[in-house]
Amino acid sequence: MSDWGFLHEMNERGYSAQEIADAAASGAAPWEWEQIDKEWVDTQLDNASEERSLLANASAPFKSRDGFPISMRDQAEIFCELIDCGIRHFENSGRYLQIWGELGEIYAEIRFGLRRHGTHEAGSDGTINGKLVEVKTISPEKASDRVLVKSQGKFEQLLIVRIDQDFQFNGKLFDRSELKGGNGKFLRGQLKDETNNAQKLRSK
Repeated sequence: MSDWGFLHEMNERGYSAQEIADAAASGAAPWEWEQIDKEWVDTQLDNASEERSLLANASAPFKSRDGFPISMRDQAEIFCELIDCGIRHFENSGRYLQIWGELGEIYAEIRFGLRRHGTHEAGSDGTINGKLVEVKTISPEKASDRVLVKSQGKFEQLLIVRIDQDFQFNGKLFDRSELKGGNGKFLRGQLKDETNNAQKLRSK
């Protein structure tokens, strides 16, 4: 069962969509908060303040992809189920389901407030806080944490999402100016786990 399973339990206990969104931002259920070191919580809340604000807005009707998803709570539950399905499939078949791009973008919706485009737009996948964003997902099958993106894309920020073999998720948002490559055909970005800006969610 994924660590996101507490979202299912919160729904069953009757928590509101706002409370579930806040829990998704913190990575812990309300009944677990007392067990987490206060100093660690204070640090994490400081770093995640902007993301929590975005998730608070996400509890309103979600204006993404022609009005979908309708419910962020349902989207978080679907995300959990997809992870669980991917884990079960791998354990049963020894093969990964090739749904990395979709998992990465749903993670971006929940964790970073990504609003995906209603129709395909070359060069970006959606917006975060009004800025055009390209999402690149690194699967467990890849050892490198580097990605390439076409420099002709109109994105303003690049979000790199890393999914490891334990279905742990890391994500980092880069401004376009931080990418390497200059005037070449491709720009290069790299996700480094030790950076302070990296956001991590764990799934068993």
